[in-house]
Amino acid sequence: MSPGTAVPLAGARTALAAATPAGAVGHRPVAGSVHSWDLSTGVDGPGIRFVPFLAGCPLACLYCHNPDTWKMRDGKRVLAGDLVAEAAKYQAFIRAAGGGATLSGGEPLLQPVFAGELLHRFKHELGLHTALDTSGYLGVRATDALLRDTDLVLLDIKAWDPALYKRLTGRQLRPTLDFARRLARLDKEVWVRFVLVPGLTDDPSNIEGVASFAASLGNVTRVDVLPFHRLGASKWERLGLDFTLRDTPIPTAPEVAAARGTFEEYGLPTV
Repeated sequence: MSPGTAVPLAGARTALAAATPAGAVGHRPVAGSVHSWDLSTGVDGPGIRFVPFLAGCPLACLYCHNPDTWKMRDGKRVLAGDLVAEAAKYQAFIRAAGGGATLSGGEPLLQPVFAGELLHRFKHELGLHTALDTSGYLGVRATDALLRDTDLVLLDIKAWDPALYKRLTGRQLRPTLDFARRLARLDKEVWVRFVLVPGLTDDPSNIEGVASFAASLGNVTRVDVLPFHRLGASKWERLGLDFTLRDTPIPTAPEVAAARGTFEEYGLPTV
């Protein structure tokens, strides 16, 4: 099922007590806003992944390919138990393929209780490797319990220059860097994601800044250099939004290779 496909619901599991401490306080099932879910390979963590796309995001990235996930109200209200039951259908296949479950979005940490519940149950009920795909901007909302239930963080560091970061996202860079440092203190495995956008993020000093910072953390085991693309442009148009990067070129293979080379010079494996 691709992002944008309605999430199928099983019956409500009202008798099941919430697994996480936050949910247990209310003694009621935890629900959240979900845009869609998908099965993916290789791009959202190791192996085959069950990937729920949670609705809502505090950023408005100029190159976002899923602007239809920005608003929580546009998602579908889903019980965590129903989403876990959906993942359970693929449990044996996912585990055999060395995969797991990845929370993506949108921004999962906009719904930290729901995200924590899902990560806990994916890990402890289904025995799946868990990953959190986040910009880190709302990292302060990630409790220690949530991070204990997270095996891998896919951290988007969109730029090193604070002014450029603000231009790209509409937000400040510092919360992401603070969250990255916290993950390093916790020795939590991180894959850094960096989108290469010609004319914006491709300045050598910007790439080197991200590379130097990532290398200094000691817990970054991989960097995904993601070439900018325009595949989400039609979504912007349908939503009545101005896709200002419509004329931005796709980076060439040598440009992508050069960016990867910078990260590798700092001892960081790249994809």
